[in-house]
Amino acid sequence: MAAKKLQSIRGIHDGLPAEVRAWQRVEAAARKVFATCAFSEVRLPVLEPTELFVRSIGEATDIVSKEMYAFTDQGGDHICLRPEGTAGAVRAYLQGGLTRAGNQRWFYIGPMFRRERPQKGRLRQFQQIGVEMFGAGGPLEDAEILSMAHRFLSELGISGLRLEINSLGCRECRPAYRDALVAYLHARADRLCATCNERIEKNPMRVLDCKVASCQAELNDAPEMVHHLCSGCKSHFSGLQEGLNALQVPYHINARIVRGLDYYNRTAFEIVTDQLGAQGTVLAGGRYDGLIEELGGPATPAIGFAAGLERLAMLLGEAEPATIDVAVVALGEQVIPYSLQQAAKLRRHGFSVVHCGGGGAKRQFKAADREGARFVVVIGEDEMQAGVATLKNMASGKQQQLNFEQMVNTLTI
Repeated sequence: MAAKKLQSIRGIHDGLPAEVRAWQRVEAAARKVFATCAFSEVRLPVLEPTELFVRSIGEATDIVSKEMYAFTDQGGDHICLRPEGTAGAVRAYLQGGLTRAGNQRWFYIGPMFRRERPQKGRLRQFQQIGVEMFGAGGPLEDAEILSMAHRFLSELGISGLRLEINSLGCRECRPAYRDALVAYLHARADRLCATCNERIEKNPMRVLDCKVASCQAELNDAPEMVHHLCSGCKSHFSGLQEGLNALQVPYHINARIVRGLDYYNRTAFEIVTDQLGAQGTVLAGGRYDGLIEELGGPATPAIGFAAGLERLAMLLGEAEPATIDVAVVALGEQVIPYSLQQAAKLRRHGFSVVHCGGGGAKRQFKAADREGARFVVVIGEDEMQAGVATLKNMASGKQQQLNFEQMVNTLTI
């Protein structure tokens, strides 16, 4: 009886070498650009208290009510796999006693978990880069954060991206706008989808983000937050645009940008592409000035963004194959110990080296060819006795006998 084939969980996939190389390219660009703006990396746990996300994201949101992997552990604690990074970063900021330590600029890289319907660019376990800045209150800090996000994607060489910005208002101006929006939606409720009808009372601004074409047709004249801002939010939004203009960051105002999480206010933004179908957002974020206070800290302004590694990797094209510098071929059982030593010495000099394992010369050369090695080092008994090896350039076919120091110099060129 044949053994049952093992399957991965739907929507959760393995990061195999080619994809991980693409992720590492994204991560390297992030670390390079973020360092120029004085951001430091933090490492946050994957498991968090469920209550953290109920309080921060909102019990009525899709993430908490439908998508979060939450459970009770053996000790009776209510815990979950983190669905996003901001709430955990705020928890770490508060537990670390950093509220009086001045502005904190953080970024983190790791997996997030949501039980969503798997589709192109959307997974149940996904890799994410997140950025948070605590203590940043003004529109110029917003402009610098957006500029950093723009430079990060530019560093990757991704073209055809568009920065879109909006203002979500604040506690002062949003209630009146909410009332106007709810009244507008109720008047058209019979022509909106079931999901939109659920959101009218719980999270009406999310209705504006519905992807159903018939719903969008009903929303053409819906009131927009950007036209209902109080004087403070209006000034902040104008300051953001002035900062982006000064930094020469191109942008578009999109009054339909909303955030699916309750804690956002004022600045909201997305960087989008038309290369990924319906899931075209590759980076998104905004300001969340009330979240730290909501979780028990002092009133502290904050802003951040997140980007999915899988989506960015899809825009990078084919990943470059791993480069192997040298394959070592040992001719004869008696030279294998010596050849292993030479391979180890080359590795200590920073070269990528595979040892072909001994045996027949033909088999070993085929193995070296499969590995795509740039050079092959051939060691027989005569070479071992003379303290040399034959170095073959696999591209040109050129061969030369060299001692170890000469070999290192040739490989370095």
